Amino acid sequence: MKITVKAKQAGRKHALIENKTIEIDDIGTNPTLSELLKAVVKQQVEEYNSKTAEKTLLPFLSKEEIDSQVSSGKVGFGTIYSENKADLEKAQETALQAFEDGMFAVFADETEISKLDETINFTDETIITFIRLTFLAGNY
Repeated sequence: MKITVKAKQAGRKHALIENKTIEIDDIGTNPTLSELLKAVVKQQVEEYNSKTAEKTLLPFLSKEEIDSQVSSGKVGFGTIYSENKADLEKAQETALQAFEDGMFAVFADETEISKLDETINFTDETIITFIRLTFLAGNY
């Protein structure tokens, strides 16, 4: 199943990820938010674990690679220095706990999904938006 995702951060002008299509396990047309989060985390963990730890002597980026990364606001080598693989079950638990703790909000098109057991009505045009929330620190 293909879905379109967008990632934003409160207080930032531009999106962290802008309308990226990802392939997740088929979760049906009316999944709960919990099912959606687990499927997205599974896809991301599999993508992360498929990358190899590279050790290059003199890394470099071509002009095309730099230009393609500039739009995201971060230019990097994309190198993973740790040889440890991500644990799928732990990552899913962490994502669900982070949502319950208010670390991020989820929207399906313009509608906020506020509970893990709330269902989402998917169409081919549905865009799932994740907004990372930032807590303010300071004194009164």
